[in-house]
Amino acid sequence: MQWTVKGPALIALGASVALALTACAGGGAPSASTSASGASSAAPVAMTFWHNSTTGDGKKYWEDTVAAFQKEHPNVTITIQAIQNEDMDGKLQTALASSDGPTIFMARGGGKLADVVAADQVMDITDKISPETKAAYGDAIFSGFTVDGKIYGMPTSVLPGGIYYSKDLFKEAGITGTPTTFDELNAAVTKLKAKNIAPIALGGKDAWPAAHWYYFFALRDCAKATLDKAAADKDFSDPCWLKAGEDLKAFSTTDPFNKGYLTTSAQQGAGSSAGMLANHKAAMELMGAWDPGVIASLTPSGKPLQDLGWFPFPAVSGGAGDPTAMMGGSDGFACLKSAPAECVDFLNFMATKASQEGYAKAFQTLPASKDAKGVVTDPALQDVLASYDKAAYVALWLDTMYGQNVGNALNGGVVNMLAGKGQPADIVAGVKSAAAKG
Repeated sequence: MQWTVKGPALIALGASVALALTACAGGGAPSASTSASGASSAAPVAMTFWHNSTTGDGKKYWEDTVAAFQKEHPNVTITIQAIQNEDMDGKLQTALASSDGPTIFMARGGGKLADVVAADQVMDITDKISPETKAAYGDAIFSGFTVDGKIYGMPTSVLPGGIYYSKDLFKEAGITGTPTTFDELNAAVTKLKAKNIAPIALGGKDAWPAAHWYYFFALRDCAKATLDKAAADKDFSDPCWLKAGEDLKAFSTTDPFNKGYLTTSAQQGAGSSAGMLANHKAAMELMGAWDPGVIASLTPSGKPLQDLGWFPFPAVSGGAGDPTAMMGGSDGFACLKSAPAECVDFLNFMATKASQEGYAKAFQTLPASKDAKGVVTDPALQDVLASYDKAAYVALWLDTMYGQNVGNALNGGVVNMLAGKGQPADIVAGVKSAAAKG
């Protein structure tokens, strides 16, 4: 399994969804009577499509994209089901296990995708990706969706993580510049609390946002070779895994998070962690590159947060990881193994330049296609790109990389520790136990 996800020059925000769909309909996609494989497909075809965009521009984008594809392929009917992000993995796992999985479904890459491949539930699309898509995407972006040399998913975005922050709240607290070390982050937390500003919003109710703090401490504390070894043989014996938990516990004792963070959701409503940043109720949030779009949907105006900034996860004292390393992932989609050829046609359709530009604007994020480059206008995303280009390596989210069993153990162990129900050693013990079970 390849796990480092870093490609040349990331991608930018582009044309509107309407323009994207008009351009998609104009050319490049397979015709209604011909699939990507060249086989005739005049007979009626019905497919189901699961995605995680339940509201706003993202939901509309997928509705419009499906409508545009169906216009090009009048024999195809796609039934959409939008599922809340936090529910997606569990529902998808259950559906696939019951042989009632959707035709087109989200693929997050890494160990999670490898589990689906091992269960023989997903289609190998290596030879079905169109030449145009391959040229636009390049090889590197597919690495996170590659298992044993074969490609099983089509990326739609590149999502490195880091800390988003309110420039206005930093200014109010007298913080100049962004923290590059944990000493500096601790100093910023102190200044924010002195102004009665919640320093960091955390959606601990959903588990994975809390676990992200452990992931990034591990990124800083563990050498790349250690992360590679754990990916290859699920070996978590290196002391850095314990140090990551100890560093997080020490940081949590400074009370940096919003009150009630263990019962705060991540992305649902103004009271979520993203909503707190969107409404200036907290100054920072650790999150992936989808965050600007989520935050924009939760501002009072429903528009992007004008003072939103971003900085990389700070350096950790005594860490063996490269201080420029980043962590993230790439959302994408896959086809059920038994899916018709039109499923891959749809994946190639969503990968066209115009569709990717529309995706970037609808989700206010970074698309996967190099051809969708354009100009990155969001200042926070510009900062993400600058750090991404300088990163020594980019690791996948740990719960994605190491598979759902290990990921669940990580997420649960971190939340238990933050809730005072466990210790750093318990996180490591739980992960080792989950890894031993496969």
